[in-house]
Amino acid sequence: MNNFKNNNRRGRFKPNGDRNFRRNGNGHKANGDFSNGSSFTRRHPGKNNQNAAKLVEKYNDLAREALSNGDKILSENYLQHSEHFSRILMSQENLRSNNERLVDTSVSNHIKTEIETKNKEEESSTK
Repeated sequence: MNNFKNNNRRGRFKPNGDRNFRRNGNGHKANGDFSNGSSFTRRHPGKNNQNAAKLVEKYNDLAREALSNGDKILSENYLQHSEHFSRILMSQENLRSNNERLVDTSVSNHIKTEIETKNKEEESSTK
């Protein structure tokens, strides 16, 4: 004789209201609708939103902690992360200094051209 105890086995683990929407691969709803009603969106979803200096410090601390726990491989992994973010920090500083240099040279060139045009105007007015 058949036992019909497990008749509703399929729907037992999944709530009924969850059947009609699709997930986008990482477990979140596709429309990003959250229960608290906030309109939070990350600026750069693939990137970490902290600055590079904080991340260098964070990964150095994690590497130190992993080494103190005896895990050399994990410590080296964290040190590589730290080195990556320190390179990013150095490239940002280089870009910033290059931009400042370009601004300084463009301002000085602009001032030189203004002085030259004034000199030319004065020379033409005195003739």
